[in-house]
Amino acid sequence: MLKRVHFKPSYLPYLLVTPQIIVTLVFFFWPASQALYQSLLVEDAFGLSSKFVWFENFEDLFSDDLYFGAFKRTAFFSFMVAASSMSIALVLAGMADRVVKATLAYRTMLIWPYAVAPVIAGALWLFMFDPTLGIIAYVLDAFGYDWNHKLNGGEAMFLVIVAAAWKQVSYNFLFFLAAMQSIPKSLIEAAAIDGAGPARRFWTIIFPLITPTTFFLLVVNIVYAFFDTFGIIHAITQGGPAKATEILVYKVFNDGFIGLDLGGSAAQSVILMFIVIVITVIQFRFIEKKVEYQ
Repeated sequence: MLKRVHFKPSYLPYLLVTPQIIVTLVFFFWPASQALYQSLLVEDAFGLSSKFVWFENFEDLFSDDLYFGAFKRTAFFSFMVAASSMSIALVLAGMADRVVKATLAYRTMLIWPYAVAPVIAGALWLFMFDPTLGIIAYVLDAFGYDWNHKLNGGEAMFLVIVAAAWKQVSYNFLFFLAAMQSIPKSLIEAAAIDGAGPARRFWTIIFPLITPTTFFLLVVNIVYAFFDTFGIIHAITQGGPAKATEILVYKVFNDGFIGLDLGGSAAQSVILMFIVIVITVIQFRFIEKKVEYQ
C-alpha cells in the first residue's frame, strides 16, 4: 500500500519565484503593453501630443511595399542563419563527440565565440571583410574578386548571415553535444557490430534520438535571428546598402529612433512579437508531437 505524503502549506515557493515574476512583469509584460497601446497612437516627433487612431498604423504597414520587403528579407535571413549555424554545430558536435585526446581543449575553443557580444562579433567580421583593410577581402582580391559589401547588397546580406551564424554556432554546439553524449553507447556499439558505418550510425541512430533537441534549437535560432542579430547588423551595415540588410527588428529601430515614427515602429514591434509567438507555438504544439521512438 502506498503512503501519501502531505506537505504543510508554505509561502517559501511563492517567495522564491517572486523575483522572476517581477522581472517578467517589469521587463516583458509592461513594455509589451506599452508598445501595444502606442501602436494605436500617432505622435509628433517630439512626443508632445498624440492622437488615438485605432488601427491606422497597421493599415499603413500592410499597404507599404518597404515593410513587405523587410519581411521577406527577415524570412530569408532567419532561415539561412538557423540552417547554417545548426548544420555547422551538428557537424562539430559529431566530431567532438568522437575525439579521444584533448577533448576539453577542443570543446573549450568551440564554445568561446558564444561569449562574444553581438556588436563585437559584427565588428570582427567587419574588419575581416573591410574592402580596404580586411584580410579576407584582400585574399578575394588576389583571386580576382572585387569584394565591397558597402555597395553590393547581396554581399552585405551574406556577411551579416555569416557573422550571425558564427555567433550562434557555439550555443547550438553545446546542446547537440550534450544530446549526443546522453545516447547510450550500447546502441551505437550494437550498430557498429552489425556493420553500420559512422555515417549510417549517425543518420539512423544518433540524429533521430536528438530530434527533440533539434526542434528546440530551431525555435531558439529563429527567435535569435529575429531579435538578437540587431547588434550585428548595426555594427556591420546599419541596414544598408539601400536597405538590403534591413530586417524587421532593425526597421523598428530605424523608423522609431531615426525616422521618429513612434506609432508606426510600435505597430511593427507588435507584429514582430506576434510572429515570434506564433512560430514558437507551432514548433512546440504541432511539430514536436511528430517525434516518436520505436
